[in-house]
Amino acid sequence: MALFHGERAATGGQQRPQRISATNRPVMKGYFGIGIEGASKAVNVGTLFRTAHAFGASFVFTVRAQYNPRQGSASDTSDTPRSVPTYHFADLEAFRLPLGCRLVGVEITDDAIDLPSFRHPRQAAYIVGSEREGLSAGIQSRCDYVVKIPTRFSVNLGVAGALVMYDRLLTLGRHAPRPVAEGAPTEAVPLPVFGDPVYARRARIRQKALSKQ
Repeated sequence: MALFHGERAATGGQQRPQRISATNRPVMKGYFGIGIEGASKAVNVGTLFRTAHAFGASFVFTVRAQYNPRQGSASDTSDTPRSVPTYHFADLEAFRLPLGCRLVGVEITDDAIDLPSFRHPRQAAYIVGSEREGLSAGIQSRCDYVVKIPTRFSVNLGVAGALVMYDRLLTLGRHAPRPVAEGAPTEAVPLPVFGDPVYARRARIRQKALSKQ
């Protein structure tokens, strides 16, 4: 995606559009992974993995799932396991996540958080359940958060996973600000602002303390 600002042409003095990068590659803070519990259809897992690959997932996984990679490759045309770390956990006892990674379940429950109101953890692993059974009580008890997508009825697990990852991209990625009026953005992505190094701030504090003596 790009923005265009008016620029005088080198010849003729007419206005021509100048391409300004807005989000060539949205960069999200932290990392995330996504997986599925109890999947029965390999094509659904393949779809989820391919979408995760497209959104830049750091890892994908299954828990208590009978997944045939050869069948899943029919929908995972990007061959995600060859590019993204992929884990298959036989059961809940074997399930492991990186230190500090929050587990976020996607399930329709009475106390689940509406996705549009959810603040995504910087380090997160999202997990969806099979379309037939949803997330088990055991997995839900392990979740730090459970979110739900405010739809009239449940959606395909691949769609649910894509919506969660897209919401994460919107909230944690860097993008050009939305315009007030309808249409394309009119401003480029703001440049990141970096403060002084920690040692410089500490030296300034020490100097200020010494000056008061």
